[in-house]
Amino acid sequence: MRPVIGIVPLYDEEKQSYWMLPGYMQALEACLSIPVMLPLTQDKTELLYFIRECDGLLLPGGQDVDPALYGEARSDKCGVPCPARDTMEGILLDAAIRLDKPVLAICRGLQFLNAHTGGTLYQDLASEHPGVAHEMKPPYDRPVHRVTIERESPLYEIVGEQDYAVNSYHHQAVKDLSPILCAAATSEDGLVEAAWMPGKHFILGVQWHPEFAYKTDPASMRLFEAFVKAAKYP
Repeated sequence: MRPVIGIVPLYDEEKQSYWMLPGYMQALEACLSIPVMLPLTQDKTELLYFIRECDGLLLPGGQDVDPALYGEARSDKCGVPCPARDTMEGILLDAAIRLDKPVLAICRGLQFLNAHTGGTLYQDLASEHPGVAHEMKPPYDRPVHRVTIERESPLYEIVGEQDYAVNSYHHQAVKDLSPILCAAATSEDGLVEAAWMPGKHFILGVQWHPEFAYKTDPASMRLFEAFVKAAKYP
């Protein structure tokens, strides 16, 4: 049986549409799983049904996380959040943690994972934490800076090396790490670029974009494979 992976939808406010970047689904399909884009809803009963039926949960990129989640007012450099998605992801993530379902969080996904579990975010890196370039131009399947991976983290087992080059497209990032997460990778300018939750089967977030690089970077593909394996063998 192929494991079913629920993916939180991306939302286009201007077009009032739900959508999905193909890389998320194609990478999961390449790992012999069945990706399913969930409907954008705040209905707790529906969401608990989805998380029970799915074998894993993927939190993708998207809008900025509402700073209210970590007790801050929204700055003029913070993007417009999607409150419905914040609520939806909070319900799904709480249930996934409780049921010990595998979670892979990418870009905004890592930011939400951190904010929802007690951490804070930089609302705008360029003004609050200038350093290496984190908003690259296309093509997105090439590395633009390096990260150092913690040997004690599950990410090291996946990537297989401490010094790893990643792509990068984000203007927010982890500021204060959640007390229930551990850093898995750090960028050259000191940002937490990956984090994981000890004591759980597989809860891991990365700031870079393996969905753009899985065809050209073997480690990106191994990340999806490890996630799908965790979903298949709970």
